[in-house]
Amino acid sequence: MTTSTALRPSVRAALYALIDYAGLFPPAQLSVTAAQAEYASARAGPHAWMLGRFIVPAAVLDGWSGIEAPFSVILDGEEELQGLSAIRERNRSVAAIEVPPKLWAQGETFAEAIGALRRGLAGARAGLDVFVEVPSAAYSPQSLAQTMPAVARAGFCAKLRCGGPTGDAFPSVEEVADFIHAASRAGVPFKATAGLHHPVRHLDAASGFTMHGFLNLLAAAALASRVDAPTLQRIVAEEDASAFRFDDDSFAWRDERVGVEELTQTRLSVFVAYGSCSFSEPIDDLSALGILSAR
Repeated sequence: MTTSTALRPSVRAALYALIDYAGLFPPAQLSVTAAQAEYASARAGPHAWMLGRFIVPAAVLDGWSGIEAPFSVILDGEEELQGLSAIRERNRSVAAIEVPPKLWAQGETFAEAIGALRRGLAGARAGLDVFVEVPSAAYSPQSLAQTMPAVARAGFCAKLRCGGPTGDAFPSVEEVADFIHAASRAGVPFKATAGLHHPVRHLDAASGFTMHGFLNLLAAAALASRVDAPTLQRIVAEEDASAFRFDDDSFAWRDERVGVEELTQTRLSVFVAYGSCSFSEPIDDLSALGILSAR
């Protein structure tokens, strides 16, 4: 991968391997061939250091041929959940799995269901990051207070869905803030997905939806342990791009600063990645904001 040496240390700490590539999924929904080509192009480009895993449905790996990549595999059916060992045998590049609510959040309490999932995966998940997508029904503070510790006990990571094709797919500012607070408090790494092509929360003119920003999530994750609930909500709700700043030594939201070492730790243990079906859009936006400029 190409590496730039001109970036501010805080920018590299904040954005390194941040974007898991999801070109096979809507709204891009590219063919396998086109998605492979885009991922390969990104890996050869100047911003390859920002590129994370290639997200694929488990079914796609059955006939996979092409580029070698670290894969994050989305399991879609019970047979895939039960056949995880076989999936790994067929493709040694699987680095993570993502489990949608329909495969685990059924019938029991969410905490009990997490325990059942842990027992079901058993040794098949050894060495993998397991991201369990938390259903929107569990976004209340009361439910998160039970669910996140259960995720931590299982040794799993969490997944936050930030949008979709309809307005009700977008969690509120309060729900996102509560999710981040609960994950931080329980010591659960999380990734986010959907509606996060752009760095800062904004009204999308084409859809009419107000979309969350990945810099908002990063700042909230980095500051969750030291700010109160109203401030955390203000961070998630921030729509002024100038409120987010990078210098050599820190990343800041308004007057709250996060040093490079703390920022690095945030990326390792709190907000670890987000999925995007476009790699170019976040790059273009970050460039327009001057964040990817040389010092």
